[in-house]
Amino acid sequence: MRRSKWLGVVAILSALALAACADDEPRLGNPLDTPEAPPPPGLDPALVALGERVYADNCAACHRPDLSGDPDWTTPNPDGSYPPPPHDSSGHTWHHPDGLLFEIIRDGTGFEQTRMPIFAGVLGDEEIRAVIEFFKSRWGTEERAFQWQVTWQDGP
Repeated sequence: MRRSKWLGVVAILSALALAACADDEPRLGNPLDTPEAPPPPGLDPALVALGERVYADNCAACHRPDLSGDPDWTTPNPDGSYPPPPHDSSGHTWHHPDGLLFEIIRDGTGFEQTRMPIFAGVLGDEEIRAVIEFFKSRWGTEERAFQWQVTWQDGP
């Protein structure tokens, strides 16, 4: 009897501890495991074309014309900075919501370990949105769905 009371107390305390750790903030985890977003919106061909031109003029020199980035993008340079990552399906760009991608392009990453320039004052908002639309046009179906889900969860 004593043992079953003790196990009951442990179970209740464990449940309370788990409840105390929970909060109302959504957890990203795997966004495909959360309430499903509507299907990704179609891509705007004019915006994709503008994005391709803006990318070619401002980004391709570092991230490569085919968006493949540096082959060793996950290995730091001798100075501790990281090489330019890919923006195609092989990289991690599609893991981020539109709002964060916009901020990174406009304001930089905020990390000292990057050589990414800040494009605020160089590119306008529509040009930045166009580059993101261009990225999306080069992602696979699964990457596009994942990225739309995290964008949808992130909200306007």
